[in-house]
Amino acid sequence: MNRILFEPRELQSDGTVTLFGTRAEHIRAVLGAEPGRVLRVGLVDGLAGMGRVLACDQETARLAVTLDEMTPAPWIDLLLAVPRPKALKRLWAQLAALGVGRIVLLGAARVEREYFATHWLQERYYRPLLMEGLSQAGTTALPQVTFERRFRPYVEDRLDTDFPDSARLLAHPGAVARPTGLAAGARILLAIGPEGGWTEFELRMLEARGFSRFSLGTRTLRTDTACVALISVLAAAFVWGDGEPLTMVARSTAGGEA
Repeated sequence: MNRILFEPRELQSDGTVTLFGTRAEHIRAVLGAEPGRVLRVGLVDGLAGMGRVLACDQETARLAVTLDEMTPAPWIDLLLAVPRPKALKRLWAQLAALGVGRIVLLGAARVEREYFATHWLQERYYRPLLMEGLSQAGTTALPQVTFERRFRPYVEDRLDTDFPDSARLLAHPGAVARPTGLAAGARILLAIGPEGGWTEFELRMLEARGFSRFSLGTRTLRTDTACVALISVLAAAFVWGDGEPLTMVARSTAGGEA
């Protein structure tokens, strides 16, 4: 953990937090923290800062925290055809660490129905993995996750409402197609299909709603590999390519920007 995260409900009125379980164990066993040690901390969907260890034993760690730092804002959203459960499990932490803000997990023609039955779509299983990714990256903005089983009704009826101003890119294997016309720092909506690819019908529907094709080549990649590769290429080109830092924001516990 590069930053110890805690929930708003854990922050006491006196500016202290008491941590249990994995976080307390990490502080004690991995960081070797003793009273007086200062650690990097962050409030989920809020500010980051430093925490001074007040007490640490076999089960708990108590810290006095100061929150006065903003962390990088999410810069990309995903419209993601539901992948195989094993791939989805591997993806959660990676997506959070890479700066994804919203994840819409979508049914598609080549998505197996049983994929929607996996426990990796249940918040109590995927949320700890998102938190793991945030802790690794040292950020605090928890990705928002929604599920849409039916491709056409979502794309036709709700996509524009959910993402009214995004620059839209459509990932699909084929001849190399580089993203163009995106300003540095633009909020991007990236559509990534199943490992079998989007169908022609799905491609036409997405392109009719402003998506431009984006491809790394003809290789068919596993979903988790494709997500990391595509997001990394976009980050290099449009987020860090001009040498400017990411926009810094702090989000309130209600999910809005502060």
